[in-house]
Amino acid sequence: MGRLFGTDGVRGLANASLTPDLALRLAASAAHILSVRDRTHPPVAIVGRDPRASGEMLEAAVVAGLTSAGATVVRVGVLPTPAVAFLVGQTRADLGVMISASHNPMPDNGIKFFAAGGHKLADELEDAIEAHLEEDWVRPTGANVGRVHDLLDGAEAYITHLAESVPVSLEGLKVVIDCANGAAFEVAPEAYRRAGAEVVVIHGEPDGLNINEDCGSTHLADLQAAVLEHGAHVGVGLDGDADRCLAVDADGNVVDGDQLMAIMALSMRDAGTLVKDTLVATVMSNLGLRIAMREHGITLLETKVGDRYVLEELRNSGLSLGGEQSGHVIVPEYATTGDGSLTLLQVMARMASTGRTLADLASVVRPLPQVLINVPVADRAAAAVDADVLAAVAVAEGELGETGRVLLRPSGTEQLVRVMVEAPSADLAGEVAERIAVLVRTSSPA
Repeated sequence: MGRLFGTDGVRGLANASLTPDLALRLAASAAHILSVRDRTHPPVAIVGRDPRASGEMLEAAVVAGLTSAGATVVRVGVLPTPAVAFLVGQTRADLGVMISASHNPMPDNGIKFFAAGGHKLADELEDAIEAHLEEDWVRPTGANVGRVHDLLDGAEAYITHLAESVPVSLEGLKVVIDCANGAAFEVAPEAYRRAGAEVVVIHGEPDGLNINEDCGSTHLADLQAAVLEHGAHVGVGLDGDADRCLAVDADGNVVDGDQLMAIMALSMRDAGTLVKDTLVATVMSNLGLRIAMREHGITLLETKVGDRYVLEELRNSGLSLGGEQSGHVIVPEYATTGDGSLTLLQVMARMASTGRTLADLASVVRPLPQVLINVPVADRAAAAVDADVLAAVAVAEGELGETGRVLLRPSGTEQLVRVMVEAPSADLAGEVAERIAVLVRTSSPA
């Protein structure tokens, strides 16, 4: 069947590949593996979800799995993924479970686990949870069966946390928030209001079926139109579980994660809080970000694709800012995972403190044209190390020099090799990418 865990938990079509039975067994296994308490006290688990309909079913299964393993469950209801991570740390729980498929369509769902402190799991912990699924264990009975409680003020604690992260008042700034009919539909608008901003909300009425439907960070057209209609200074597009965002400036132009990170890096450097003057990003970030950071004396460290790997580098190196082009941005001072609401609050604080527009601040990054070709292959590992392919990559890198780059990356889940090229022009990027893609195809025909 292959590894259950992907780059962000276990995800699949709800009630098909991701069944209540699987959810129950995963939760019970996680309770055993992630418990940090001595065996005289039951482990405590925080459980939250996004508003998609299948979350109700899967929440029941997760709660059953945790309590069957003797865990005390604290349900926090519909809240963003970063809120669940925050509450795990705040309450000193042993683990957290977020039921969400993030930006995926409504029929999908997923299960994400957090360890003590609200941190995403290392690969070895995920492997241990998966291995324990097939092991026998003694089920508690009587008074040792887990109990279930509801945390009624979890949303309020998270809203307060977000608002207090903003160092200046946002009074005078108008923001449009596209909540993606997702988990942040209540907490994000309230946090921005408390920070002083004037708030307009769109797609903030989840019904369990409309999450991410033509809205949010993956469908920005409505947000762009609303920013222009309301004369807003900025728009923020969240995804279904609000662990990432993209932005729109006052003219309706999209501001991506690379540009948001650059704005925050310069702001933190000026404030003396950018540790070692270093930003962490993945290999997918645009070369324009690398050039901009180099020009401003900021070191850029690269990781594999996935915000969990960014967080790993941040923790291992004691750094203070990192993220992905897709809009997952992590500020360890305030969050243990990507947080879309927090990200735009910090960017708006930079706007308020400098009096500069978002477009002006974002212009520090001049993105190079980027072409990505997904090439189906029979063996993604072999194709990526084929001698002819590597020779073509070397030739292309010599042609581009410091004005572009080539990235060859086998997919982590599919028989694909991703060929990504950045160059001074879109035509050149496309020509180089197709040249390499042809060789990838012939090296291992699908």
